[in-house]
Amino acid sequence: MIQRRKFLATGLAAVALPALVPAIASAFELDPRYAPQEVDFDPKYEPGQLIILPRAHFLYFVTAPGKARRYGVGVGKAGLEFTGTATIAVKKKWPTWRPTNEMIERDPGAYGKFKDNDYVQPGGKGNPLGSRALYLFQNGRDTYYRIHGTTQPSSIGRSVSSGCIRMINEHVQDLYERVPTGTVVTVL
Repeated sequence: MIQRRKFLATGLAAVALPALVPAIASAFELDPRYAPQEVDFDPKYEPGQLIILPRAHFLYFVTAPGKARRYGVGVGKAGLEFTGTATIAVKKKWPTWRPTNEMIERDPGAYGKFKDNDYVQPGGKGNPLGSRALYLFQNGRDTYYRIHGTTQPSSIGRSVSSGCIRMINEHVQDLYERVPTGTVVTVL
């Protein structure tokens, strides 16, 4: 039988927790080096290209010969990262999401609700792809890798994802408006 004191403490914690969540989320402060900024860049790359340097945790949008807009990113864990060249074939605002079968198999604790069904998480603030997603294709086929927003802003500057390139939601929204479908993306 539950004691009155424990019942009251549990009830108070349940009421207080939602009030603390926004405070915890807003406590995150992005390292200034990962904020979007105009930088000098290798002039061999054509304006309009995206170049991603995973080890440095930066994405570069080449804006002019020798110039780029740089964004901080989170990238794939060792062994899960994407490398090579792809094309942005699809862009979506508030995209839906479903982990790949490999992700479900690799971490059934995190993705158990997706096992043995066709559930797709709707777009919205709790969706791991965040507010925007740029879908990377090679030879007309979906790679299942994305450049997308995140619900985990503290992952920027780290190698923690299942392979996708994560950005702060406001930053991916900015990039989304700058790049059209057909943009070439090179991950070095």
